[in-house]
Amino acid sequence: MATTILRSVRTADHEERFDLIIVNGIIAGKSAPGTASGNNIIDCSSLYVSSGWIDMHVHAMESYQPYGDNMDEIGVRQGVTTIIDAGSCGADHIASLAQQSKEAATRVLAFLNISRIGLGERQDELCAEEWVDENEITTSINRFGSFIVGLKARISKSVVKNEGIRPLQTARYLSDKTGLPLMVHIGSGPPAIEEVLNLLQRKDIITHYLNGKKNNVLDENEQPLPEFLAAIKRGVHLDVGHGTASFSFEVAETARKLGIHPGTISSDIYRGNRLTGPVYSLAQVMSKFLLLGYSLVDVVNAVTTHAADWLGRPELGRIQVGDEANLTLFELVQDSIELTDSMGDLRKAETIIKTRGAIMGDKFYS
Repeated sequence: MATTILRSVRTADHEERFDLIIVNGIIAGKSAPGTASGNNIIDCSSLYVSSGWIDMHVHAMESYQPYGDNMDEIGVRQGVTTIIDAGSCGADHIASLAQQSKEAATRVLAFLNISRIGLGERQDELCAEEWVDENEITTSINRFGSFIVGLKARISKSVVKNEGIRPLQTARYLSDKTGLPLMVHIGSGPPAIEEVLNLLQRKDIITHYLNGKKNNVLDENEQPLPEFLAAIKRGVHLDVGHGTASFSFEVAETARKLGIHPGTISSDIYRGNRLTGPVYSLAQVMSKFLLLGYSLVDVVNAVTTHAADWLGRPELGRIQVGDEANLTLFELVQDSIELTDSMGDLRKAETIIKTRGAIMGDKFYS
């Protein structure tokens, strides 16, 4: 019997430390700090534990350029136990992504790009109507089942070109027919952001909602567009999706002051912005929200319980006796460091989040 003890760990929402006991990969209980015994003791006296982090927006098809990366490099090696590929693949290559996910240590799920060609060869995948094939989409959903959690449509000028709002209208039809929610990338227009927002329904996701582009969710007076407020009221989910070009400190500050907060914090990470920034890691994106004044509890919830609730997988967002271990270990480091957004705006942080490991079942990754 293999027993792992997380010695003197704590959670973000409680000061009290405890020993967390994991037996054969299953959470078995907790005890007073320093009291549990086992054959693998991990000193967590400076660490926090949470349920395993979930990154709702990554690009994990390793062979794709530029939007690809190794699943475990952006997953367990960064303390992230679940990643959701945000539409890298359409029907043409979703089978390859699903096969690669079986070989990864990280738990991988995916949004299916409504364009069958996805992001493998070009990045204007919604500029031609014939690339959206309803039968192929339905076949992919039926074949891969719960691996596919939704449909992805990138609705910005560089992607749709002269097609305007039509690809999103098609995505809405496909979502209604399949019962899968949409993740919609917003960016430069046309189409106008108001047109996009009006087509979104409960549980659909707006990703990149804190981007600093002109076609964003705030008007010229830095007030939320009526269409944006109406979408939130309908239950549309707000996802950060930082990425190379889609997060602004200024917009995020304004949104916070307006009482508009992220449902989930995600990275939109791929090889380029992992290695050279401005993303680097989900932990660094989370640190930016600490810098903006969000509490540690708020930030951790945005990559655990909120994401798990959206997925309908509550077991991924909790630490509960009898569950398979699905945990992230991290610490708060006091260190003066410059963080940058996608607009080149630099802010100095004094506290950052650093991951120290991930536990999935009886495996520890660092």
